[in-house]
Amino acid sequence: MQTTISAFRANLGGIGGHLQPSPQVCSAVSDYVRNELKPLLSDADISFTGDDITIVATHTQGCNDRAVHEGLMEALRCGARQAAEEGLYGAGQNLHHDALAGAVKGLGPGIAELCFEERPNESFLVLTADKTRPGAFNLPLYLAFADPMFCSGLLLSKKLHQGFRFVIMDVPHATHDRVVSLEAPEDLYDIAALLRNLERFAVEAIISRTTGDQSVAVSTARLHNVAGFVTGKDDPVVIIRVQDHFPSTGEVLAPYAIGPFVPGFLRGSHAGALLPVRRNTGVSFFDGPPLVSGAAFCVKQARLTDAVDVFDHPFWDHAAHQISEKTLSIRRQGFFGNAMLALDELSQSDIINIVRELDDRFVTRKPKAS
Repeated sequence: MQTTISAFRANLGGIGGHLQPSPQVCSAVSDYVRNELKPLLSDADISFTGDDITIVATHTQGCNDRAVHEGLMEALRCGARQAAEEGLYGAGQNLHHDALAGAVKGLGPGIAELCFEERPNESFLVLTADKTRPGAFNLPLYLAFADPMFCSGLLLSKKLHQGFRFVIMDVPHATHDRVVSLEAPEDLYDIAALLRNLERFAVEAIISRTTGDQSVAVSTARLHNVAGFVTGKDDPVVIIRVQDHFPSTGEVLAPYAIGPFVPGFLRGSHAGALLPVRRNTGVSFFDGPPLVSGAAFCVKQARLTDAVDVFDHPFWDHAAHQISEKTLSIRRQGFFGNAMLALDELSQSDIINIVRELDDRFVTRKPKAS
């Protein structure tokens, strides 16, 4: 049976600033999905990470189905209207009215989709991040799909031994999608050369070279300018099919114990260590820190099992403590050096205008004639 998983994610408004959505906003989204979209969808799960709500929907309509996309967008708008009624901060800031003039991807919410023939035991993960960008998934995905130090299946399983194809997007290229397909292990160093620059390049998809089946879909989108706002940078979500000829659940999750430094945090302008948290966790420290939460599912005939919270385990409490220490360490630098993003990554900040104004005050010292 062919099943489609559609994950839509957006900031609809937060209590007390960019902290977390209200229960009423979550209920407004859930009620619309479960009541109004019942004819379209087979199943759905609604959760939040930070101040962003995620809808994970299963159906049989295929990827890029307009009716499904319009329905999920309207569910998010219901949440945004509820947020506006409550006076929540940033109500509906990720939703743009002209988004459905064409495809919705890149024009508001983060969107990831996978369409596939169900296996007898179809297992998958949905990981959502907040206060960071899609490139935050670059290192964990690289390690889980290309490094035998993390993915022992590359050595132990013939089904994984041929490796994987990485589809990588050049995110700032705004005119059209600009992507490259590279093979692991042959192009391993080239993949690393791109993915190290997570502000420019981001994984869009990963495909098994053994079967040709897609394992990974990330809500990577080129940057769009909609109504004066740059979209496609924040609130990422990734769908990952696991087990069999894909890495195991444990191999996919293991890299998150590293807590890599990623861009984001307050005003999207700083660096912090990516912190694994339980589902439905808000943000706090310095409008952060950058968070990732995750749910594991099985799906059969497009119907979901209950979600398992993948980071709700004593091990991750220990890892989170160490990762938090990393974040505290770099925050002690404040605005200085690598603690804040480079100027070209702060193009939506007033600091660019400040530097331009100061430029006129610079003088050039010329040596006196001897």
